[in-house]
Amino acid sequence: MTTKWFKAAGIRAIKTAAQTAIGVIGATTVMNEVDWYVVGGTVLLATITSFLTSLAGLPEVASSQEADRK
Repeated sequence: MTTKWFKAAGIRAIKTAAQTAIGVIGATTVMNEVDWYVVGGTVLLATITSFLTSLAGLPEVASSQEADRK
């Protein structure tokens, strides 16, 4: 794993965390009260899942590595 991979995986994880937070906050607001423990736990789980999914490969890192070889 390289610095490029960590940067790309981090960006993906941050985007996933933000999208998850928006969804969970929106869903819990409908129920009249935002449970911040549920929001935090769900965002953390989504972020970890994003990093684990990135272990399978990141297209932006693979394409930049191929360009570096040429």
